[in-house]
Amino acid sequence: MSGAPPATPPAPPRPTAAALRRARRQLDAWFAQREWIPLRFQREVWRRALAGESGLLHTPTGSGKTLAVAGASLLEALARAESAPATKRRMRAAEAHPLRLLWITPLRALASDTTRALREPAAALGLDWRVGHRTGDASARDRRLAREGGLDALVTTPESLALLLSYPDAPERLRALDMVVVDEWHELLGNKHGVLLQLNLARLRALRPGLRIWGLSATLGNLGQAREVLLPHVPGAALVGSPRARTVAVRTLRPEGRERFPWAGHLGLGQLARVLQRLLAVRSSLLFTNTRAQAELWHQALAAVWPEDPATLALHHGSLDPALRGAAEQGLREGTVRCVVATSSLDLGVDFPAVDQVLQLGSPKGVARLLQRAGRARHRPGESGAITCVPTHALELLEFAAARHALRSGRVEARPPPRCPLDVLAQHCVSCALAGGFEPDVLLAEVRGTHAFAGLDDATWRAVLDFIVQGGRALSHYPDFRKVVRAEDGRYVVEDRRVASRHRLSIGTITSDGSVTVRMLRGGRLGAVEEQFVGRLRRGDRFRFAGRLLELVRLEDMTAYVRLARGGEGAVPTWRGGRMPLSSQLADGVERLLAVPDGSLELLALAPLLALQERISARPGPDRLLVERLRLRGRQHLFVYPFGGRQVNEGLAALFALRWGRLQRNSFAFAANDYGLVLSPVQAAPVDEALLRAMFSPAGLEADLRQALNLGELARRRFREIARVSGLLVPTLPGRQLRSLRQLQASSGLLFDVLSRHDPGHLLLAQAEREVLEGELELARLEQVLRDRGARALVLARPPGLTPLSFPLWAEGQRGQLSTEDWRTRVRRAAERGDRAKCPVRCGSRRRNRAHRGPP
Repeated sequence: MSGAPPATPPAPPRPTAAALRRARRQLDAWFAQREWIPLRFQREVWRRALAGESGLLHTPTGSGKTLAVAGASLLEALARAESAPATKRRMRAAEAHPLRLLWITPLRALASDTTRALREPAAALGLDWRVGHRTGDASARDRRLAREGGLDALVTTPESLALLLSYPDAPERLRALDMVVVDEWHELLGNKHGVLLQLNLARLRALRPGLRIWGLSATLGNLGQAREVLLPHVPGAALVGSPRARTVAVRTLRPEGRERFPWAGHLGLGQLARVLQRLLAVRSSLLFTNTRAQAELWHQALAAVWPEDPATLALHHGSLDPALRGAAEQGLREGTVRCVVATSSLDLGVDFPAVDQVLQLGSPKGVARLLQRAGRARHRPGESGAITCVPTHALELLEFAAARHALRSGRVEARPPPRCPLDVLAQHCVSCALAGGFEPDVLLAEVRGTHAFAGLDDATWRAVLDFIVQGGRALSHYPDFRKVVRAEDGRYVVEDRRVASRHRLSIGTITSDGSVTVRMLRGGRLGAVEEQFVGRLRRGDRFRFAGRLLELVRLEDMTAYVRLARGGEGAVPTWRGGRMPLSSQLADGVERLLAVPDGSLELLALAPLLALQERISARPGPDRLLVERLRLRGRQHLFVYPFGGRQVNEGLAALFALRWGRLQRNSFAFAANDYGLVLSPVQAAPVDEALLRAMFSPAGLEADLRQALNLGELARRRFREIARVSGLLVPTLPGRQLRSLRQLQASSGLLFDVLSRHDPGHLLLAQAEREVLEGELELARLEQVLRDRGARALVLARPPGLTPLSFPLWAEGQRGQLSTEDWRTRVRRAAERGDRAKCPVRCGSRRRNRAHRGPP
């Protein structure tokens, strides 16, 4: 295969119109047998796809998207089966069943479910239609069928598609392909996973001109842009949607009567009895949490009071072994499991029509996430969605009410697509070199045909080619970084078999470095935890994982061998990236409700708390910036409420500390949450409007951030992932001992230092810095917050003590302090001091109380 993939043999002609009409009658009859009527958007997609069009279908979860797009392929298969049944029987499997439909799903966990959803109608219609899946979890048989042919439809992931296209025989295998479906496109749009897919879709378009591509999206704010990213070659492609949005009822499980309710810092286990009552009132439920650690803790708490067979309560999160996750999913389908405690691992399109209710523990932090999870219940076309939100502390009631407002007005978060991630492009170029080689000018035109690399300039392209040939200028003397060679005819090819095998092992953008496999001493695999957690354990120590209390027997070759422990307590693993920041959509809604409560049950429950905030300080709002200044234990604290979300507020805290320190030499402690930030100078310093306006100035923002946050160290951490994706870090070969996180950090750190010293303009160094600024620090959003909040009216309050808004920030700051007492003890003592000074606020009461009570 040269720069543009070679032309493949033409596929057989599409069925005639008469054959398609007869096939449509068969499909309508099958719908009628199930007492279904094809929906208007399903019929529109069938019509457009059969006419050769591509497009993006956006409808709510559970509305029938799968049949809308698969229906076109089924109709064509029915029409073809009518025309040549005898000829087909005499063909080899690969000839009789050429691959025609490629279904791409973002998660391996969805592949088997999608395969089942495609096989069911094919079998009911009497089609000899072979559907298989090829993912990292696929069986040896499925992998063989995917490679050798004999499948009419293949369900796969972006990584497995990239692997398939890295073989020189890919054009022959895909000679009959005429439709690609990208499921859950909204989950791929905003990350490198989706960029890898963009590049491979461009490959497929070069292989199969006229290929139909359809995307499926359930919840997305920037639909027009999503269509452009998926289909850059079809301006104005079809955008098909359901004419009527699926209604979603958002309810909250609030404390009753005069019950106390914490202000912050709790897992919500005080709601355990109410949650259990809800779970036992229906046949089956999904209880969503935001983190894997929270899922483990809630599963443990529910198991302790579960009155039925323990097998009817299950756990599901991304660090569990696929077999355990699959058992939980199968239990939901068969009705043998009554409740699954889950994380985002069950957010996407796994079909569970039998689930009666969904509960969300804690704030979902985003409108799209809440909508997606609500769609897991009654996952059937025409059914309305519902979700019961379980607040873990008082202020989350605001976020639930704000989410309801956003859903009613149709405001869902946008997912901006990445631009020019060169590590993904470098990986793709090596894959193309493996697949028979490429001509640089031809591949450049193909790459520029994607949204992610439409603006790729010639100099950067030459740098990418130099990187895959020798790793860049500073690494040119090391053979390990010479992956691709330029042949005499000018094509870039891979000649070293070791390079080929290593590259295929490392294809993909999802990094899982630094994880330790957890395996029963006598039994199977349970999943994986982070190396840093296991590294703190000693032999005989206990920990909770996969819904079990385990005892560490030994740690060997990045595998923790464990056995079940009897009774007692154990630590729960934590995973990096567990905290979700509040989306700007929800943050703005919360700020509006604080200024003007809407009379909902949530705001009525919060009325005493908001009255207290207004009485001893002030309430923030979209037209004003609230700043609180107070002294605690003789130390000054400045609380600022920009409502920018946790990541933005953390960047603002560091920025403000730097700018304040320039005016007066000082040292600062700071903390942030979704609503605001607190600065605590060691030496008391004056605060006035001029200081605050200077803090919020957007001038010199990027330079100040570099100084305030040690951008070089942040870029070093980010570089490890970039080095892995680009191929700088060689993967562990099968049968070899896995490298530890410390070894990976040392390897990437050494590369970072060598490049910084000897090749400071290296393309991957610049990318690491850009990803820190745009991804971790959200530079564009941070600048927007500075400009908007800096232009508002300033309210500088001096409350006599901690307020309902400042208490969570103060509690957050206590986590980072050195003390011989634990964090909860210090927070509880502060709350008790507040109790002695003030009367209690009871969230369940609608009476206006005069004062407040902090957390219990």
